[in-house]
Amino acid sequence: MSMETALNLAFRRLVSLVTGLLLASTAGAADILLTATEDSPVVQAFVSDLARRRPDDSVRFILTGQLTEPGRIPEATRLILLDAGSLDWRLLDSQGPATLVLRISRIQAHRRLAEKRPPNLSLLWSDPPVSRQLKLIRQLLPQAREVGVLFDSDSQFLLKELRHAAAPLGLKIVSQPWRPAADHRPLHSLLNRSDVLLGLDDVELYNARTAKNLLLSSFARQLALLGPNAGFVKAGSLASTYSDQLDWLNTLDALLDTPPDSWPRALYPRHFKVVSNAQVARSLGIAPINDSAVTASLNDAEQWP
Repeated sequence: MSMETALNLAFRRLVSLVTGLLLASTAGAADILLTATEDSPVVQAFVSDLARRRPDDSVRFILTGQLTEPGRIPEATRLILLDAGSLDWRLLDSQGPATLVLRISRIQAHRRLAEKRPPNLSLLWSDPPVSRQLKLIRQLLPQAREVGVLFDSDSQFLLKELRHAAAPLGLKIVSQPWRPAADHRPLHSLLNRSDVLLGLDDVELYNARTAKNLLLSSFARQLALLGPNAGFVKAGSLASTYSDQLDWLNTLDALLDTPPDSWPRALYPRHFKVVSNAQVARSLGIAPINDSAVTASLNDAEQWP
């Protein structure tokens, strides 16, 4: 074999090898489609951060109103919903690819699904788990025993879970149905029977309209309100656990590395943080809270598979 023939043969083999590697890389790339009913800088930042983490995949965002029916989206697509409105669109069709639902609370999902859980949906909860919130109460307020909880028809289903999680911690759930637009006496009655108030992430009960009454009423009795989320801590509640965008990205990135048929039906982000309001703590005579130390303590107390 001449030198020229040998070089040509080696070149062809090299081209064949590179082509094979490129085809294998392309075949292994995932088509990741994110959607929401509204665009925003927060949504775009999330999509961009995910794309930077997964340079070998196709990561794209399309408004829900511009998509076809879910059943006409290819099964191989990794579909990610970023708001409750896009979940409403997804529920219109039982067919379609496996879907990850982000930024939806337990109560929002319960309104739409009740006890039904479509097999092709994986729900990543946005509200803090009640068991973690109760452990936060135990850490910050070790003398507390009676935990007051306001609920309505949408959040009532969480009471059983709350009581189950409270018992091992030596806590008792004192519950009270409430409609904010009606009589305020149920709220005052609950505060009189409680050592601390735990807010559920129910927007009908905890919102900009009800915040002033809730916070002033609890302060008047020198009772702390914990939760329902990080935003409410800024408004005047004592503290809450929460997962931020980095925590969500870490959770989502790990899930996308696994086949869709192994995705859990529902889960909370594994990673979380604690945020507290130093001014509220001082007003209630509570020692300064080290958010990082409390986060580490709660994380150590949780058992993960």
